[in-house]
Amino acid sequence: MIADQRELSRLEIREDNLTGKQIADLLREHLENMYEITPPESVHALDLEALRLPDITFWTAWKGDELLGCGALKQLDSSSGEIKSMRTVKAHRRQGVASKLLAHIIQVAEQRGYDYLYLETGSMPEFAPARALYTRYGFKDCGPFADYTDDPNSVFMMKQLCRFTLS
Repeated sequence: MIADQRELSRLEIREDNLTGKQIADLLREHLENMYEITPPESVHALDLEALRLPDITFWTAWKGDELLGCGALKQLDSSSGEIKSMRTVKAHRRQGVASKLLAHIIQVAEQRGYDYLYLETGSMPEFAPARALYTRYGFKDCGPFADYTDDPNSVFMMKQLCRFTLS
């Protein structure tokens, strides 16, 4: 367990090649859970192979050799990206792991020069904590983007990123 902010500050976020057993197990649990609570036609979570595509960067959060969570950034075009596969290991939920991962992904998106960052999450009550997290980080509801279509089981969100230029 992450007991306090000092331990959370020692959390290590690593770019991941998706070959380890721990991450394969977490992603399998993630997909199974998505299919338990979401109608199949509304599940947009990616499997291990899809997350290995070259337009996706995937990160994992660790405390020592213990996997705490994961998240990914998919490039949509030269000025926008999409957050994918945010998941925290059940034993570490509500401890700030997802917040640290999200902050990292936003920072990378800004470094890449993206103007916008998008995401899709569920509309069901089980997704309320995720929606609250995204709202705290400045995401606002928007319409479908990329290849998504209107779906009552989906909530689409967008954040306009701050880009700093040196003058």
